[in-house]
Amino acid sequence: MSNNGTLRTRQHFSYEEILSLIEPGSTVLDLGCGSGELLDRLIREREVRGRGVDIEETMIRTCIARGLSVFQGDLDEGLKDYLTNSYDYVILNHTLQVVHRPDLLLQEMLRVGRFGIVNFPNFAHIVNRVQLALGGRMPVNRRIPYEWYDTPNIHFCTRKDFRVLCREMGYEIIRIIDTRNGKRRLPILPNVFSTEVCFLLRGTS
Repeated sequence: MSNNGTLRTRQHFSYEEILSLIEPGSTVLDLGCGSGELLDRLIREREVRGRGVDIEETMIRTCIARGLSVFQGDLDEGLKDYLTNSYDYVILNHTLQVVHRPDLLLQEMLRVGRFGIVNFPNFAHIVNRVQLALGGRMPVNRRIPYEWYDTPNIHFCTRKDFRVLCREMGYEIIRIIDTRNGKRRLPILPNVFSTEVCFLLRGTS
């Protein structure tokens, strides 16, 4: 398991939703890019100029085989090799919860990119709440298919937690997309009924 979000069965937020947030012809840095599936679609469908970062050699080789520009790197070490405002968008796809300091990585994302796209599983979803409240054990279900002792998730984050973090760090939330099992849903009690959430952010500079 890499700290860049490569799970045993890679999960991801709806790629269509991410593609809809990115302007055609933009520059994109995909952090924890995995096999490069999202980056490949961005290049083909949105005509972006994109690069990926992942820590696992197998993922790097897969990306290279796709013809993608990719670099091996540990996100817990930050993005010190990337210049400020060198990309239009920096993407963190299902990776926030597996890095050691998500606040520092978020800060680096919005230094390197004019916009940040961050998505993650919402651990406040009602199924998780019920399993914990009634069963007295850490939730295990389709969205969290791991026992507490072998989970790659270091930080359990909720939609509300992330909004508070963005406010404390002074980042503008441009858009929030809530989904349930891969399908967009109306923002009615989103912290209770959304299984995943995606934020489009802008930094202070």
